[in-house]
Amino acid sequence: MFENFDWIQAMRTSPVMLIILACSVVTFGFAVERMLYFGRRRGRPDAAIAQALMRARTGQAREAAGQLRATAHPGGPVAAQVLEHAHRPTEDIEDRMQIELSEQRLLFERNLGVLGTMGNTAPLIGLLGTVWGIMRAFHDLASTGSAGPSVVAAGVAEALFTTAAGLLVAVPAVMLYNHFTRRTSVLLTEAENQARSLRLALAEDVPASTRMAA
Repeated sequence: MFENFDWIQAMRTSPVMLIILACSVVTFGFAVERMLYFGRRRGRPDAAIAQALMRARTGQAREAAGQLRATAHPGGPVAAQVLEHAHRPTEDIEDRMQIELSEQRLLFERNLGVLGTMGNTAPLIGLLGTVWGIMRAFHDLASTGSAGPSVVAAGVAEALFTTAAGLLVAVPAVMLYNHFTRRTSVLLTEAENQARSLRLALAEDVPASTRMAA
């Protein structure tokens, strides 16, 4: 289908193709960066939180919190807030958990806006190239004064190619954006559940008389 397509000529005659090429490079770069980041932050913090709970019960709460902060999974830093402020009121602990969750969300959602933008705008840029190419094809038709379809066939095919190129950039960008967004939601939900479980476990360790006095 594209054996005889002149890619160099398409780049020269259609500046839109250069824009789409730049969009593809940007999409690929940010996609790889997010894949590597999510790969480093994956895992389950169950073992780390269980070990930190055991250390906290032996009076090593500060060391346990440091251990949790070193955990790659976002559940570690969120749970560390529970240990570091276990002596504070429940409302204070809840606020600090939510702040940490928001900070973790910012880290995971960084650069995702670029992928979303590429997924939304690449097809429109391709459509712009198609309109541009069709206008040029009809201009060539008017210049030659011939109504033969062979006069504009090459120009129309070249014009439609920009739309196809835009879709080739947009489809992976949208799929990756949805995947990373969903993965972020799952990781943060796991982090919140783990932190709340740790808080409940610490509350159970407090003697009933102490809770009544508080």
